[in-house]
Amino acid sequence: MRKCDVLILGCGIAGASAALELAKRGLDVVILSAGESPWQSNSAWAQGGIVYSGESDSQKLLASDICDAGAGLCFQPAVDQLVRLGPTLVEKVLLQETQVDFDRKEDGSLSLTEEGAHSIPRILHHKDQTGKAIMEALLAKLKTFSNIEMKMGSTAIDLVTLSHHSKHPTDIYLPSTCIGAYVFQSRTRSVELVLAKETILATGGLGELFLHTTNPMEARGDGIAMAYRAGARIMNMEYVQFHPTTLYIPGERRFLLTEALRGEGAKLLNANLRPFMHKYHEKEELAPRDVVSRAMFNEMIESSTDHVWLDITSKPKKWLQERFPAIYGYCLEKGLDMALEPVPIVPAAHYSCGGVAADLEGKTSICRLRAIGEVSCTGVHGANRLASTSLLEGLVWGQKSASDILSNWKTRIDLFPPVEEWQMSDQKVDAALIRQDWTQLKQTMWNYVGLVRDKDRLVRALKMLRELQWEIDSFYEKAELTSDLIGLRNGVLTALLIAQGAWKNKKSLGSHYRIS
Repeated sequence: MRKCDVLILGCGIAGASAALELAKRGLDVVILSAGESPWQSNSAWAQGGIVYSGESDSQKLLASDICDAGAGLCFQPAVDQLVRLGPTLVEKVLLQETQVDFDRKEDGSLSLTEEGAHSIPRILHHKDQTGKAIMEALLAKLKTFSNIEMKMGSTAIDLVTLSHHSKHPTDIYLPSTCIGAYVFQSRTRSVELVLAKETILATGGLGELFLHTTNPMEARGDGIAMAYRAGARIMNMEYVQFHPTTLYIPGERRFLLTEALRGEGAKLLNANLRPFMHKYHEKEELAPRDVVSRAMFNEMIESSTDHVWLDITSKPKKWLQERFPAIYGYCLEKGLDMALEPVPIVPAAHYSCGGVAADLEGKTSICRLRAIGEVSCTGVHGANRLASTSLLEGLVWGQKSASDILSNWKTRIDLFPPVEEWQMSDQKVDAALIRQDWTQLKQTMWNYVGLVRDKDRLVRALKMLRELQWEIDSFYEKAELTSDLIGLRNGVLTALLIAQGAWKNKKSLGSHYRIS
């Protein structure tokens, strides 16, 4: 057993920024990551950038852009907090404290780019690997604190709550309270009980539930599923944003082609290599992501093709190599020279606008459990996220949750009751079964709960997912644990929550689009 002050599940920008603030005040912090590397997070994979502040910019203008992209479903107090604190925290934490190496102009001033649905250029970037640059700086800072323990290859199985796990029978009458998590250690294949005075969910997204995704394999909806089983409020799950531009190479995982490419002038072309976005939105390539993705989907249907094209041949090769080195290099490895020819693209699941309901300090409906970053639903993104606001939200809510914890720390009462031990099973599970179940799950979500939804598809998806969940739960109860099995159990539950939300919501809005 391990006891700590704060347990953080996930080590992207949200979890890392929270840990930084807590550690500076001397708290004992444990950070868990399911991957063997801290780079397996959506934050580290983020290409485009992070919202800062452009010339003639204002909080009002940024808030307006966020709400326009969010299709009128944004929670205004959350938006106000993001635009008020966001640029200030970028300056304080990323520019001054951790000194992230953002791109600069020849005169030394910060280089700002524009992305879809933004009114002006206001996006800080580090070439096309902004998330990697931010996380390198944050993780380097975290390593300087002896009171932070980072556990890699550690997959949370379930949250520990008083009502579900305390050996004191009358604790069921207390308010629903989280006191830690059961954690599977991949290296030792054992389960560790980690008890904490505060627990922060920062587990990221759920793109791995779809056939095509920009996310790492660890983005399985784990945090949402664990919070749901513990009794937390979950909301807006139908609003899954698809990124319009990922490199399409049959048989390979999709590779993100950042929206900044279109911000720098890239055009979308149909099967006949003709531009088409002028038919769908006045901002053309810089329209909100849901509009662009559906436009691409429509063009693919009309031409009976499995992809469209992205063309940035208007830019010189040297410029592309300097501005987008990772993307240019990756495409070149695949035999595609972006400077000479358009590249094939398809939309892919990218970001969850819904999740665990959280307030302005990250508090959930369960006491001592907070949710920050993509796993949460603060209302900032509404029905469709504005480009490059996700890293900013993670930074702001990481800081706000840590500040709120610290403000009440001295008056906090410890809750470490005796807890039920994890009961291990030892029956082997055929890895082929897990792979097949993942394939069925992804195909179902892509075909029936994807870019365009209708009543018949959603009814079929619910039926198939419920049957799949029953099969998975039946062998999970008696199977030897693996990270893949834990993720599959969480994945099918999160997929069901998305499908249920999409079925109940008959009104098309933002990234949730129904034709019937």
